Amino acid sequence: MKIFLSFIGIIMSFVFIKYRERVAEMIGEAEWMNKVGGVYNVVVLFGIFIFFWSIATLTGTNMVLFSFVKYIIPGLNKEPAPETIPY
Repeated sequence: MKIFLSFIGIIMSFVFIKYRERVAEMIGEAEWMNKVGGVYNVVVLFGIFIFFWSIATLTGTNMVLFSFVKYIIPGLNKEPAPETIPY
């Protein structure tokens, strides 16, 4: 299922980039989008993000792609507790 959804994500990312005008008209324009470059740029960036996320899911490298999130969100950079082995 994970592989199927990854392929759907790759296809949808190309659809977002190719038909960005239609997608942008459907979602509308918000004020924060002007700071990023406009609604068309947001749609293209979202398509690129979905593409790389799908590729990372296919190859099993999600943790490499999203390793920077550990440094952005506090509390995620903690080391796991060592496991105790009962004898």
